[in-house]
Amino acid sequence: MPPAPPTEAATPGVAERVVGWQLTHGRHGLPWQGTRDAYRVWLSEIMLQQTQVSTVLAYYPRFLQRFPDVAALAAAPLDDVLALWSGLGYYRRARNLHRCAQAVMAEHGGAFPRSSAVLATLPGIGRSTAAAIAAFCFGERAAILDGNVKRVLTRALGFGGDLAVAAQERQLWQQAEALLPAQGIEAYTQGLMDLGATVCTVRRPQCLLCPLQPVCVARREGQPERYPVKTRKLKRGARSNALLWLQQADRVWLVQRPDTGVWAGLWSLPPFDDLAEPRRLSASWPGVATTLPPFEHVLTHFDWALQPLHHRLPDALQGPALQAVEATLPAGRWFTLDEAMALGLPAPIRKLLGSA
Repeated sequence: MPPAPPTEAATPGVAERVVGWQLTHGRHGLPWQGTRDAYRVWLSEIMLQQTQVSTVLAYYPRFLQRFPDVAALAAAPLDDVLALWSGLGYYRRARNLHRCAQAVMAEHGGAFPRSSAVLATLPGIGRSTAAAIAAFCFGERAAILDGNVKRVLTRALGFGGDLAVAAQERQLWQQAEALLPAQGIEAYTQGLMDLGATVCTVRRPQCLLCPLQPVCVARREGQPERYPVKTRKLKRGARSNALLWLQQADRVWLVQRPDTGVWAGLWSLPPFDDLAEPRRLSASWPGVATTLPPFEHVLTHFDWALQPLHHRLPDALQGPALQAVEATLPAGRWFTLDEAMALGLPAPIRKLLGSA
């Protein structure tokens, strides 16, 4: 059932203010704007999850050039998709993107469903993303509630419920639906996104530039940064591994990561629990081994300390001698550096190989 039309009590000018501000001050020149092509809007929404617009701007056109429509994406090998995604992070998005394209082709005749409820059943499309696609492409009055929009609405409404509690999040969804305008859903949806990204920021929100300032409870209280409330904090961990960078001439030995876990499905240098393992493994190999400076890779849930060991085999090594080395390695294969750079590589591995 679609949300009921807004009432004046539920919306003290919020929707009208957001729409008016977006039309005059919001973002209008982004490459995925000005289209009702669901494929392009969907692609941008997935890329923008937990990723800044400035980063997505570099990836979006390259992705469209290689995969101009949902049929091309569905037909592509997953390795090709991961390769173009390399550096955007959160690689589960890329795998779900591929699965979703295949589902659209197989289950919906190559056309994205027109309702947010059906869109939300597709791989990788949550409720908020489904609503954004339905609003921008099909004009559906559906509420979005991503991280930025939660911040805007909890501050404007003074919503102090703990969003770590499912019942409180459901209540915020209800209020978000009550705020929907009868008309102008595209500008309203984009306006909420723009406000969260550029004005109502996590720290030091620019309240003087915000169209909701006159009706914002958090502004009136003088404590906008206390919203949204979420008590369950992410516990960060730490991890450390060694990496074996085995090179011969312009070739490097890479292994493919498992289908689950960190860097799932990507190609990487072979990992080890500590530096002693690759040192022991390579002690009898010909060539030169060099311990490189360690570096840290910061992920959502933990900080990852990585210690590379670079072992360069003699260029002339071949036949049984080379096969003896390969027999001691984790299952993988040789790639030239150019071939490796065309694979789906984690960003720190790509940077490391690029320094060769």
